[in-house]
Amino acid sequence: MRQRPTIAITCGEPAGIGPEISLRAAWELRAEVNSVLIGDAALLSLIAREIDPAIRLLALSTQALRNSGLPTLPRDQIAVIDCPLAEPAVPGKLDKRNGKAVLQTLDVAIKATLHNQFDAIVTAPLQKSTINDAGVAFTGHTEYFAEKTGTSQVVMMLAGGMPLLRLALATTHLPLKDVPAAITFDSLARTLDIVHQDLMSKFGIAKPRILVTGLNPHAGEGGYLGREEIDVIAPVLQAAQAKGIAASGPYPADTLFQPKYLEQADCVLAMYHDQGLPVLKHASFGRGVNITLGLPLIRTSVDHGTALDLAAAGLGHADHGSMIEAIKVAAQMAAASSQGR
Repeated sequence: MRQRPTIAITCGEPAGIGPEISLRAAWELRAEVNSVLIGDAALLSLIAREIDPAIRLLALSTQALRNSGLPTLPRDQIAVIDCPLAEPAVPGKLDKRNGKAVLQTLDVAIKATLHNQFDAIVTAPLQKSTINDAGVAFTGHTEYFAEKTGTSQVVMMLAGGMPLLRLALATTHLPLKDVPAAITFDSLARTLDIVHQDLMSKFGIAKPRILVTGLNPHAGEGGYLGREEIDVIAPVLQAAQAKGIAASGPYPADTLFQPKYLEQADCVLAMYHDQGLPVLKHASFGRGVNITLGLPLIRTSVDHGTALDLAAAGLGHADHGSMIEAIKVAAQMAAASSQGR
């Protein structure tokens, strides 16, 4: 990895707060990270002038990136790879005509990172409906990255709080009634493998310690409140331990999230979305980081949405703290990955 990591930042939905928080965070961290913004150069230039006249942007075309790569920039300048919008963005107002331009930012970032032009990717929030309304089936960043990199299974991790809590999910955006059927031996075993491997290769943790929750109240209470712990989760943990993975559980989720337990862990693996995320967001809302594990590249993101209402209210209302943390975590992961190679 380069001494000063080069990180692609896709600016997300142009009518939301993504362009503003991307610019503010990139400028604030310019001494330690070479951030390259990917979005509409004209829009970013306009926002930059209003934020701070000292911000200097260098616009590059996607063709220039393909032909000659990224130039070496001084620390008082930020590169922008121009993915022009079809129509000027109006803060707070979605426009389906710009959906494909938003998608292009992801394509540019993924392709360039796979060709080692970036050390990591950080994504600002986008609006799924804008892309779908543009005629492109799109379910989210995570699924899109998996498809474009040929990754069969990815794992969502969120990190935040002090002390740092890393929380991975066995299932993500499913109705609660569908969660038990989705937790199979094979899927859970693969999830645990991905978490273990990425904690080593992307976080530099030599022997990761993973605490695993149960699915049911009181972790099933010996089968009286459900058998998933007995029939699936415990056998997966036994198989993982036999392979040398330091995973333990299943633990009751209502008592696991205490400092005396968390200080013994590098990560918690929760069974479903609302089992673990309320704890993490209580500890770190506005500073949390979303991380996609299992990819052949590093991708982090903010822990919030497009905030169209804040964008409509004008510049200066959005908090870019989560973007700051997402860039810092991406840089730390890039450094750890580099040392492991």
